[in-house]
Amino acid sequence: MAQQGIVALERMGGSAAAQAVDAFRLIYAEAFAEPPYDETEEDVAAAFRRFPVQARNRTFRAALACCEDGEPVGMAYGFSLARDTGWWDELTEPVPEDMRREDGHRTFGLMELAVRRPWRGQGIARRLHELLLDGTGAERVLLNVHPGSKEASAAYEAWGYRKIGETRLWGESADLHDVMLLDLRDSREPWRKRRSSRTANTSEGSSSRKPG
Repeated sequence: MAQQGIVALERMGGSAAAQAVDAFRLIYAEAFAEPPYDETEEDVAAAFRRFPVQARNRTFRAALACCEDGEPVGMAYGFSLARDTGWWDELTEPVPEDMRREDGHRTFGLMELAVRRPWRGQGIARRLHELLLDGTGAERVLLNVHPGSKEASAAYEAWGYRKIGETRLWGESADLHDVMLLDLRDSREPWRKRRSSRTANTSEGSSSRKPG
């Protein structure tokens, strides 16, 4: 059953996010236990052993959505790709040199975006996405999404993302993920301005994967 009520969003840096780690972990564990991710307790534990390290990145930022009573319902976080990032080397097929060029602030890596099921269908994922990206100064956003998550893929496409390749996040035994890119310089800003009811509904299933 969908939960209603006022949901407040807060943007935070790495230090505040580390202090709120239990809220991020609760959302992550619940959202990624669902297909097609089917993450186990061990998977969640591994993800949150990485979280404090990720949060110490100087460009790390997060957004957390909570109900009036403090119940955490959605989250998003990421950081800018470093000049010497090896992320582009993980793609299954090479991309042009100009696309893979990084300078430490050109690309914001959206690592995770998720909303707990009872609060989906209310536009919370879109709000988290907008709050997280506002003021980054990045030219573009990069994320990975499991192709089996049709609602998430549809939402990202509606927001202006386009698929540029595929990657296996944890080696050859892992599922292929679609790599998607959003150009923030596009004056039309579909990620901010398009608010069709279809997008509002599908966006609540959004979840992204970006290696730390």
